Amino acid sequence: MHVFDFSAGRTPLLVSMPHCGIHIPAEIAATMTPAALELADTDWHVEQLYEFVSGMGASVIRPHHSRYVIDLNRPADDSNLYPGANSTGLCPTTDFAERQIYRDGEEPSEQEVARRLELYWHPYHRQVQTELDRLLETHGVALLFEAHSIRSIVPRLFEGRLPDLNIGTASGNTCAAALLASFEDVLSGQGDYSYVVDARFKGGYITRAYGDPQSGVHSLQLELAQQLYMEEEVPFNYLPEKAVRLQPLLQRLLQGMIDWAETEAG
Repeated sequence: MHVFDFSAGRTPLLVSMPHCGIHIPAEIAATMTPAALELADTDWHVEQLYEFVSGMGASVIRPHHSRYVIDLNRPADDSNLYPGANSTGLCPTTDFAERQIYRDGEEPSEQEVARRLELYWHPYHRQVQTELDRLLETHGVALLFEAHSIRSIVPRLFEGRLPDLNIGTASGNTCAAALLASFEDVLSGQGDYSYVVDARFKGGYITRAYGDPQSGVHSLQLELAQQLYMEEEVPFNYLPEKAVRLQPLLQRLLQGMIDWAETEAG
């Protein structure tokens, strides 16, 4: 069973899109509420927004299945990434609006969670690790970019309106300071979009699990406010006239990462 799409690139960069999947197997969908089947918490259209990355020579991985089936950006033991803050889990039972995902009595059992880990979670993570190992061996350095998006107002997760671009590096622990500085140089040189570093979104499990600058693997997460490129309410339409204004900045950010890596590797 194919649970993700993967393409290998020619540069040191791997782009991961763990929340873009929308497929829910019929037997799981039958246990879910109508509200859940809207898939409101999907990172809608990020694969379209970042359609240029393959042409830049980046490797790309993206799952088929919804984060409501299993969240690839949560640890396998379901520990809380943000202690003291509200969050959702490995197999979430409520969405960001705190609506029930499952019908009464239909929440996944421990055995079902274990099954989903084996079918969906572990294959994705094995491929991420395999590709980062290949990039490190080939280039002497490996980059992991986590492409995410979220509604700009989600009271459950943060107060007020989210800044446009939210960079996460686990407080500087997942990438070299020089790489983050080059990323920020690009952002500070533009005046169209607001940004913050390591604020509410400090990087999810994937960013933290694989980023190891001392070993030559550098990871960075970018959480975009969805209003920059799409409608944030059902039916979640992509807005190409907005997206086309944002894409050149995203391309400069990723090209800057590649340029930094190639300089770092000598």
